[in-house]
Amino acid sequence: MPKIPVKLVSWDEIVEWSRGLAKRVEESGYTPDAIVAVARGGYVPARLLCDFLDVTDLLSVQSQHWVEAAKAQEKAVLKYPYKVDMRGKRLLLVDDIVDTGETLLLARDFIRDNWEPDEVRVAVLQWISTVAKFRPDYYYIEVRDWTWFQYPWTRLEDTQQFIQRILREDPRLQDKKEVEADLLVQVFREWYGISPEDLGWYWEEAIRRLEKKGVLRVKS
Repeated sequence: MPKIPVKLVSWDEIVEWSRGLAKRVEESGYTPDAIVAVARGGYVPARLLCDFLDVTDLLSVQSQHWVEAAKAQEKAVLKYPYKVDMRGKRLLLVDDIVDTGETLLLARDFIRDNWEPDEVRVAVLQWISTVAKFRPDYYYIEVRDWTWFQYPWTRLEDTQQFIQRILREDPRLQDKKEVEADLLVQVFREWYGISPEDLGWYWEEAIRRLEKKGVLRVKS
């Protein structure tokens, strides 16, 4: 079993999930005046929901908890807080996934207290019900087993961070600046349950970038 099970999410799945999420919002009778994306993961779903729900106004706030893929910092923080007058409006706060829920709760409470909308509801593509601290108003998929969902907009970034993590933490690769390509692939598969073939060109680009940064050198 991989140490960190990874599921590669496709663009087609994102469109399908976003459309399904939009239907749930619509069927509930809630009509948002504006949609607020939680940066960065909520950008794409929020833009799709604007299209599917016929909403023109799109804003964003940046609340983050993950310092790197599948590794959280101590607490969620809100970056670049600002105020907007949303009195008399109903808002839909959108993110890709609820894991602990700390980033969403922080963003929701800030918006509620500082933007003063009539109402703010939360919508996400996925809800990890076994670890989340709250249940969002709307979700499309409930996830019961913890998995790192690698969305298409994080694939290159995540792949680099995944490689760096095994370089730091796996005894076979620890502190090595030069590694055998076959060993790197083997350890990567063991840790994450996916392979370079699954990642396509993202794998080679991640290696190229890490070599350029001087993080590692891969030898055939």
